[in-house]
Amino acid sequence: MYDWANSGMAATIVTAVFPVYYLQVVCRDLPPALATQRHAFATTLALTFVALLAPVLGALADARPLKKRLLSVFLAIGTLACAGMFFLGEGEWLLGAVLFMLANIGASGSFVFYDSLLPHVARPDEMDRVSTSGYALGYLGGGLLLALNVAWIHFPTAFGLPGPGATGDAATLPVRLAFVSVAIWWLVFALPLLRRVPEPPARAAVGDRGTLRATMHQLFDTFAALRRYRQATLLLIAFLIYNDGILTIIRMATIYGAEIGLPTAQLIFAILLVNFVGVPFAFLFGALAGRVGAKACIYLALALFVGIGILGYRLSTPAEFFLLAILVSMALGGTQALSRSLFASMIPKSRSSEFFAFFAVAEKFAGILGPLLFAVIIGATGGASGSSRLAVLSIVGFFLVGGLLLRLVDVDAGRRQAREADAAELAA
Repeated sequence: MYDWANSGMAATIVTAVFPVYYLQVVCRDLPPALATQRHAFATTLALTFVALLAPVLGALADARPLKKRLLSVFLAIGTLACAGMFFLGEGEWLLGAVLFMLANIGASGSFVFYDSLLPHVARPDEMDRVSTSGYALGYLGGGLLLALNVAWIHFPTAFGLPGPGATGDAATLPVRLAFVSVAIWWLVFALPLLRRVPEPPARAAVGDRGTLRATMHQLFDTFAALRRYRQATLLLIAFLIYNDGILTIIRMATIYGAEIGLPTAQLIFAILLVNFVGVPFAFLFGALAGRVGAKACIYLALALFVGIGILGYRLSTPAEFFLLAILVSMALGGTQALSRSLFASMIPKSRSSEFFAFFAVAEKFAGILGPLLFAVIIGATGGASGSSRLAVLSIVGFFLVGGLLLRLVDVDAGRRQAREADAAELAA
């Protein structure tokens, strides 16, 4: 249910509504490419912050029973930032960037602890299915909220909101209410996790050392442990690279489409399509992983993403954008959900927060490199008067390199080492 809760933010704020509002309203007086560049830099800064903070917080959550409490802190940051977007108006690009960064920090920070709960609530043979089911529910929840947002944005009078001809703040009221709805949705549907999922026990090994000292000791120990868990580390590196391309497509697709002149309504409907088409494909990848293995399924999804990057470079019509949306929805859930469950199967349960903190670092640094590359290529190919097409094409390299590194991962060896570590921890 937390996938369901958080995906409203991913669909409306990260992907569909906020990027267009930021480009067309908040940055109305700026050249479109410059607005895209500032949006990319805001994404980079937010994810850098989380990537630097995640290892310390992950070690702390394993040293003390704090996973759910820390998740709640980041939940509060994210929901308040989304609600604050209601007050964004024309020309307030800096405030918009700050609120967008805080919303991303809240979402990404909370997922460090949410993901770390996976090996505590699912048996090893269930993790692929549970992880992909979570992504499927996320698509459905995010899609339902986005559908509601789209309905009152495009048919405001049916909801008692100002319609065509409204001016000033009234004209943007339906969009700004969409941001508030994300905050409410996120908070309400996070309650089942906060109320029902038990807090996993802390590691017994931290003893009576002070919390900060124990946390830092455990953090350095985790760095050392990464050398011992070679297969999990290789997966992290591969995931960092190919997920860079995935996150960049998710975060930059809508603002890129708006930049090259595609109609706003059709862009949002295409993103809406991604959420609903993604539901059956996430379940399908979960079932397929049970037959051929998670690693083979990730290869299949990466091949689709290579085609998406090439088609995105040539994108010029709404029909092509819809085709890309369908292809993304087919590949997205399988790649990320199976990467999460594959990693969970190769780490010891007793150190899940620490290791998933480094998984979050890989994910967030991936999210840093792609948007940063976007911003740099825009600047190098014309700046405010340039285009993002070459930046889109460059994303293909991440999928190719990440897929080659994934070939080096020995899944059976990694899982065997994790089982042995859990047995040793239990005996101790």
